[in-house]
Amino acid sequence: MSRQTIHLVDASLYVFRAWHSVPAEFFDVDGKPVNAVYGYTRFLLDLLERARPTHCAVAFDESLTSSFRNAIYPEYKANRALPPEELKLQFAYCQRVSAALGLRVLSDLSLEADDLIGSVVHALRPQAFRAIIVSADKDFGQLVGEHDEIWDFSKNQTWNAAGVKERLGVHPHQVADYLALTGDAIDNIPGVAGIGAKTAATLLSHFGSLDAIYARIEEIPFLRFRGAAAAYAKLKAGAAQAQLSRRLTGIACDGPVPPDAESFACGKPDLADVDVLLEQLRFGPLTRSRIRALA
Repeated sequence: MSRQTIHLVDASLYVFRAWHSVPAEFFDVDGKPVNAVYGYTRFLLDLLERARPTHCAVAFDESLTSSFRNAIYPEYKANRALPPEELKLQFAYCQRVSAALGLRVLSDLSLEADDLIGSVVHALRPQAFRAIIVSADKDFGQLVGEHDEIWDFSKNQTWNAAGVKERLGVHPHQVADYLALTGDAIDNIPGVAGIGAKTAATLLSHFGSLDAIYARIEEIPFLRFRGAAAAYAKLKAGAAQAQLSRRLTGIACDGPVPPDAESFACGKPDLADVDVLLEQLRFGPLTRSRIRALA
């Protein structure tokens, strides 16, 4: 079966990267900084020029404190500072730029970008679509099916299901369980204290899933790997944390996204809208000519 491809962009990642890497020397007509918008626009144009996608969506994180995961665990991502007001304005601009370029923009107050991307992957897979997820986030490994890929755009590295196994030591369907065991310091997910990546991969290789590990936990001290007895004690003590963490690490794939592929078909840039927007942003002729070349 021939498959079409949809590119799904973890947009917030690239906005933050631009904010940290592009000098604060770009300002809109009101004198507000737009360095992140400039960097994100440059990234997006690079992507469109290189990939020439037929179907695409860009997903933004709006749920920085209102994710359904915060209701489960209030400390979720509590270690992260909220973006300053100047960056909030830039996020809004980045959404406008994406829409003006003819791309479907996704955001939700309770679902994160990961969940929105996962929902699109699952909605379009039965319609013979493969997904290329543009991100460097290892969490997306759990979405990779037989035909899908993750594309770390800045490094120009791609990996498929076999690549997920090579990088993490587990298969895609085990990634959420793996993260529930190891925890995730970036998202402040506790995991099981003392269980590292190698032990988590070893356990999942033997048992298959987190549920099976705990269903057969009394077997662990007799397994032939270094530290099996210690791992058994840690898992017994950390059972509640493991189950809590598993509720946080799984990507939700039932979000409110359009179910039909044509909703994600790439349109041509709206040049009238682009001209108004670029005037506001005070971007130069090079950006304008690149956008016009896509029209």
